[in-house]
Amino acid sequence: TLGREFHRIALGGVCDQSDIRGHRRTYVGSLPGRIINGLKTAGVNNPVFLLDEVDKLGKSLQGDPAAALLEVLDPEQNHSFTDHYLNVAFDLSQVLFIATANTVATIPPALLDRMEVLQVPGEWVRTSQLVRLRILKVSQPSRCLLWGVGGYTREAGVRSLERKIAAICRAVAVKVAEGHGAPKERSSECLEQQGEKAAPPEMPIVVDHMALSDILGPPMFDMEVSERLTLPGVAVGLAWTPLGGELMFVEASRMEGDGQLTLTGQLGDVMKESAHLAISWLRTNAKRYQLTNLTGSPDPLEGTDIHLHFPAGAVTKDGPSAGVTIVTCLASLFSGRLVRSDVAMTGEITLRGLVLPVGGIKDKVLAAHRGGVKCVVLPKRNQKDLEELPANVRADLDFILAQNLDEVLDTAFEGGFPARGSSRPHPQLTSKL
Repeated sequence: TLGREFHRIALGGVCDQSDIRGHRRTYVGSLPGRIINGLKTAGVNNPVFLLDEVDKLGKSLQGDPAAALLEVLDPEQNHSFTDHYLNVAFDLSQVLFIATANTVATIPPALLDRMEVLQVPGEWVRTSQLVRLRILKVSQPSRCLLWGVGGYTREAGVRSLERKIAAICRAVAVKVAEGHGAPKERSSECLEQQGEKAAPPEMPIVVDHMALSDILGPPMFDMEVSERLTLPGVAVGLAWTPLGGELMFVEASRMEGDGQLTLTGQLGDVMKESAHLAISWLRTNAKRYQLTNLTGSPDPLEGTDIHLHFPAGAVTKDGPSAGVTIVTCLASLFSGRLVRSDVAMTGEITLRGLVLPVGGIKDKVLAAHRGGVKCVVLPKRNQKDLEELPANVRADLDFILAQNLDEVLDTAFEGGFPARGSSRPHPQLTSKL
């Protein structure tokens, strides 16, 4: 649509700054850098350059190519970019640079500051399926094939899906070959020993769910149907991953002890602090909500040890968005009440019981919809993020926009979570100016 020439520059594994700036002509076999060489290939001074895998740049004794890219991508400097081979300033201000990366965590901050980051979130399941199948030239995808997309692949692209469809096609080709592959001339003895010629399979060959399981094996990814919460001390949260959103179960148990808190599940420092924050808030409000320990004391930690576990222990987890889920899980444990199985939640908490906004709302809500959740609790200040969701997803789910933990607990438990005394209202500030 731009009407420009296009050139791709693969940067994965590049660890020499001369690949960007070029070699000086005094060296034997010297060449210009990839930028100037790309301009030579394009034949124009205003092409579109794709800097592929910019997050996989290396560093060695020959220099840092990421530092060399600073001059290329900085609009204040790239009008006079000097390649060592040419040794003449060249204007790169007319070039449109597009960089791709799987994560921005490995991109140097100085280089990232010169880029405008556009996140490409995971698409809604059905939209993603149709787009992928259209790319692979599947004209009329069946219900079985659509089910196979969600059960055997979970990715942002189509590589795994292409391999799975290729495996299905190979299995069908083998079936056809077995039906048509008998030799034309065989002796009567061979016919008696091997039986009659196999009949060709009926056309078209139908691949149903059972055939799909025989070819690809059992599904690698279930549809995350929300488990029934049959015991107090379990709550469902929402997490974000590079592949999209996920349902995250939080489990808690208590036993006699001296008030220690144990955290398991490969948790980062931020999530550990969220757990301690949740414990402090619940201890502060234990009398209001009639929360007790094993002996009935109003202090939930008196003579009691708490163990919080986040399943999928091999996966590292971090971030503040599990705060409301931890509070709900512990409130269920201390009160002995079950959390609603159709509710999932996300949000950061404060020591005053406020619910703060978090990121990745679109992916998290889509994961809740995929997992059969009917009600999603979100921070009030994340209301603007709901506009990015498909209309039918918004219609299928009930959204509770909470400002504080009282609203979260009232939604998470059947019949609400009443407090014995209402919290004191915040005093209104009146200006005297």
